Amino acid sequence: MKQMTYQENWPDINIGLYNRSVKLFSAVKHILSVKLELYADTQVLQGDIFLFNHFSRFETFIPQFLIFEKTGAYSCAIASGEFFEEDNALSRYLSQVGVFPHDHPRLFAMLAGQILRGRKVIIFPEGSMVKDHRVIDKHGEYSIYSRITGEHRKLHTGPAILGQGVEAIKVAIRHAFKENRIDRLQHWKEQLHFNSLDELMATALKPTLIVPANITFYPIRSSENLLFKSVELFSGELSLRQSEELLIEGNIMLKNTDMDIRMDNPVNPCCVWDWRTHWVMDKVAPGIHVLDDVFKLKTQSKNWKEHLLSYFFVKNAECSRNQYMEKIYANVTVNLSHLASTLIMSLLGAKRQRIAKSKFYTVLYIAIKHLQKNPDIHLHRSLLNPDDYGNLMHGVSARFDYFICVAKEAGLISEHGECYHFLPKLCEDSDFDSIRLENPIAVYNNEAAPLPVLREALVAANLEYNTISTYQLAAWYFEDELLGLAFEQQTYRTRGSGSMHQQETATADPAPFFIRPDQPNGLGVLLIHGLLASPAELKDYGHYLANQGFTVLGIRLKGHGTSPHALRDVSYEQWFASVRRGFNILKVHCPKLFVIGFSTGGALALQLAAENHVEILGLAVASVPIKFVNPAFMLVPLLYNTNALVRWMSSLEGVKPFIDNPPEHPDINYRNTPVRALYELRRMIQHMEALLPDIETPSLVLYADGDPVVSPESAETVYKKLGAPDKHLHAIKAKRHGILMENIGGAWPVIDEFLQKHRDGAATVHETPQAKPTQETAS
Repeated sequence: MKQMTYQENWPDINIGLYNRSVKLFSAVKHILSVKLELYADTQVLQGDIFLFNHFSRFETFIPQFLIFEKTGAYSCAIASGEFFEEDNALSRYLSQVGVFPHDHPRLFAMLAGQILRGRKVIIFPEGSMVKDHRVIDKHGEYSIYSRITGEHRKLHTGPAILGQGVEAIKVAIRHAFKENRIDRLQHWKEQLHFNSLDELMATALKPTLIVPANITFYPIRSSENLLFKSVELFSGELSLRQSEELLIEGNIMLKNTDMDIRMDNPVNPCCVWDWRTHWVMDKVAPGIHVLDDVFKLKTQSKNWKEHLLSYFFVKNAECSRNQYMEKIYANVTVNLSHLASTLIMSLLGAKRQRIAKSKFYTVLYIAIKHLQKNPDIHLHRSLLNPDDYGNLMHGVSARFDYFICVAKEAGLISEHGECYHFLPKLCEDSDFDSIRLENPIAVYNNEAAPLPVLREALVAANLEYNTISTYQLAAWYFEDELLGLAFEQQTYRTRGSGSMHQQETATADPAPFFIRPDQPNGLGVLLIHGLLASPAELKDYGHYLANQGFTVLGIRLKGHGTSPHALRDVSYEQWFASVRRGFNILKVHCPKLFVIGFSTGGALALQLAAENHVEILGLAVASVPIKFVNPAFMLVPLLYNTNALVRWMSSLEGVKPFIDNPPEHPDINYRNTPVRALYELRRMIQHMEALLPDIETPSLVLYADGDPVVSPESAETVYKKLGAPDKHLHAIKAKRHGILMENIGGAWPVIDEFLQKHRDGAATVHETPQAKPTQETAS
């Protein structure tokens, strides 16, 4: 095998091939299961040299394509010289899409030329994969493991040297402009392939910027995958290193892994230049005629000035390196596995060998709530979405379960009764090429180590666990309802066609509300809105009740108040989960309460009442649906199943995924009704109707005798099947559906009478001083 001799001038980027590669990447990206998210300001993307941490081989070709998608700029990268030892299809392809061998003698000069022409340069300054994610040594200093030396070292200063070298060339160009050296300027113009001297000067005036970025993969999986099995089948025996990389890399690509890329504010490699560096730079600049002149200063200095400038470059590069090192690792996207691993390792450091499950869940939840307030920490989206972490307190979390499952399979944790026990293997040293398989907890802990605030938050949460009040937890639970709304709004902001968005006219605030009266009577009211609406539907009524001394919580049913597409994606079980969360929040403040629901909210209120909670004094429901005026509702299951079949067989959303439904209250309700939502409503009605005989709670059933949506027979059916001995049926003369919102026919006073009758039997319990009264909380 003959080693390739590098040509002095490396091929320029083949624009056509690069563009075709980008298109291929876009197509493959949709096939792979990895979910890419780039977090970067537009201004940051104008940087020149982009630095990334290195955990897998898969990530090495991702940044340049993402940058092209965002900016249209072409990027260069550096690869091991091994790829260019032979003149083959791969080496020729790499050389034509901007990849340079790391050992090319003119590497820095060629990269500088690319930067000056407006190209980006991608560098992984760690120099090799850091599989253990260990970047902090025992002394708290940044260092990484070098496979070549077997020791830990700092990151390379190459990016900082390159950045200073580019700036030195710009100083030389600016000097030529200042001295009006047209011949020298023409020389630079031709050397850098500019069309005009104006373009050359614009480039010389632009600062050279290094953009530090972090790539975080989540979760790290080590189970067998299709890629591993295929290679093993055709290649036979694999080495430990090959097996480990195929398992990790294959799972990244094929098993729904999140790849979050975060770019920090740029580092100017020349920001550490002092007056001495500037003075020497001005003296050396006139002698810089070609790109290579700058990068030969250290080895081929012509005089003491060039030698001194080279010395300054090296010293300044160390300062710049320290800056971008810190920023690279500070931008890790923190996930639940980071928190759990850091908590485990901190407990081990305190000689604790186990933790109660309930305490583990609660400490993690407390830490999440505190970290959400820290603007300097980048939380994974699952820690910003209560749907993901909200039930962690109750030991319900798919992400946590997976973490524990992997830890148990690796022999790191055992489970006995209501405790998790930490096993000795957690503290044992693992081989560099097996640690991702053998001890993922150590890998997660190492990755989080550059963020001491995580450990501090977890230690504080562990202490807070012993004194946390139910009122604080209830406040966090309500905050989660607000965060859930915000997350849903962000998720569905761009879903659907433009015409559907234009048809939607809801402008009322859809946030759940919690109203404490000035003079609380110790009783609460849980308000549940109807299908297609939001808490805004019952907000005025909530204030009306608060003026009577009730503490009022208006809960938002999931999928409501955001987008019809959000409603299409949820089940009635998720609606009921919203109701139960609202009930659990309110009962902390009010040991006794009433539940009032409208339409679909009334049906959900009946389902809650069927659980016969001792806290519920009474139940008032209005316009509960069982039968509908429009007989076409009977066809909903057929239409829903047809839509599901079409979606399964194609990328289309279905034959008719939405039905146009002009609402009574266009400022609150969706106009487009998801067929899925009607199907879920029918499922819920069937379930609720079967529960009616189990309800023992005193109940009031209201209905409009001319309801254009729900048949009056519905109220009669509910009333007859209710198991409560104390039940009342009241008809309102109206031809509107929204009798509760509009207080038609004195609906509110009718309910007042019911509430008054059943509150007299309850001992008045005032809210504790911890829950200081305020008018309203909704955001």
